[in-house]
Amino acid sequence: MSNGLRARQASGGDMEKERETLQAWKERVGQELDRVVAFWMEHSHDQEHGGFFTCLSREGRVYDDLKYVWLQGRQVWMYCRLYRTFQRFHHSQLLNAAKAGGEFLLRYARLAPPGKKCAFVLTRDGRPVKVQRTIFSECFYTMAMNELWRATGEVRYQTEAVEMMDQIVHWVREDASGLGRPQLQGAPTAEPMAVPMMLLNLVEQLGEADEELAGKYTELGDWCARRILQHVQRDGQAVLENVSEDGKELSGCLGRQQNPGHALEAGWFLLRHCIRKGDPELRAHVVDKFLLLPFRSGWDPDHGGLFYFQDADDFCPTQLEWAMKLWWPHSEAMIAFLMGYSESGDPVLLRLFYQVAEYTFRQFRDPEYGEWFGYLSREGKVALSIKGGPFKGCFHVPRCLAMCEELLGALLS
Repeated sequence: MSNGLRARQASGGDMEKERETLQAWKERVGQELDRVVAFWMEHSHDQEHGGFFTCLSREGRVYDDLKYVWLQGRQVWMYCRLYRTFQRFHHSQLLNAAKAGGEFLLRYARLAPPGKKCAFVLTRDGRPVKVQRTIFSECFYTMAMNELWRATGEVRYQTEAVEMMDQIVHWVREDASGLGRPQLQGAPTAEPMAVPMMLLNLVEQLGEADEELAGKYTELGDWCARRILQHVQRDGQAVLENVSEDGKELSGCLGRQQNPGHALEAGWFLLRHCIRKGDPELRAHVVDKFLLLPFRSGWDPDHGGLFYFQDADDFCPTQLEWAMKLWWPHSEAMIAFLMGYSESGDPVLLRLFYQVAEYTFRQFRDPEYGEWFGYLSREGKVALSIKGGPFKGCFHVPRCLAMCEELLGALLS
């Protein structure tokens, strides 16, 4: 029996009713996962050039054939993960599409092989259009290659993943000049939380069931966790998106910026780290500061849902979309609260999972055409009808649903 249900049983209560509710949610997310995957399999595959279309209308029509490298990597990762971990997705159509996407990345993602810097945007046939001076295309390239190796057993994919991982670590911890980003005199040396978050995610990805790589990246994982924890500022009362390299608050809008959904995603990344380390004290701290704190400040008391951006001093955020409700923060919140509950047995976290999940399924889900809307107004009305674009692909929604189905299954076992 899971920690969560054991804790509830020890306190008495309606154990059977709780099991029924958990079972109902397991069935609900499983059915939704099937619908979401079917949408991407039907509409996103480029049969001519390989890879995936991600700029899809509500109905699934392609409105732009540009290919975003990070979304290509995410979809390859997602397909392989589903193929490996769910019996109903263990079929050749899914794996073959993932392999075609992986081969597209191998051929075209890197700007000047054997150099490792990847494009951000490619044409449909793989010609570079745009590059970002960040590590994120490369991070999702790494995730894709590692999962392809796990799904196929082809060592060349793992070689590619490990070599790219080594390059990313070099850029982050030793010399960032290869990213092409100049250090201007007036620019603060800020560390966005996304950087140690992504590295910690890669540590977990590459180290899964691999003792050699897990050992190689142990120190890196601890370093990432420490860097993420530095974003808890103001005597533990705020998680800030950007801090100085030595872990201090920055001035101005950049320093006050908060993203509740990102803090929640960092929370479940850190929870996985705590599980691997066997550190219940750190787990309690993470639940308090990266789950409960951003939820309390970020949940809209009038309309429900998580604000996209906030200002720690309650100034109006400068981002035009600050009050909108986006798909991915809610997906990450569902994972975070369910994982937190499964590890701690705290019924408060289960109630928050239900609260977020009910809002998310009610507001984002499209019962007519499948998949989820990505962008809602503050009031919860659909602002953009598209199902995919430069930032939304086959990733946050199916990852959320797959992880929640697994967590609910573990709770019920």
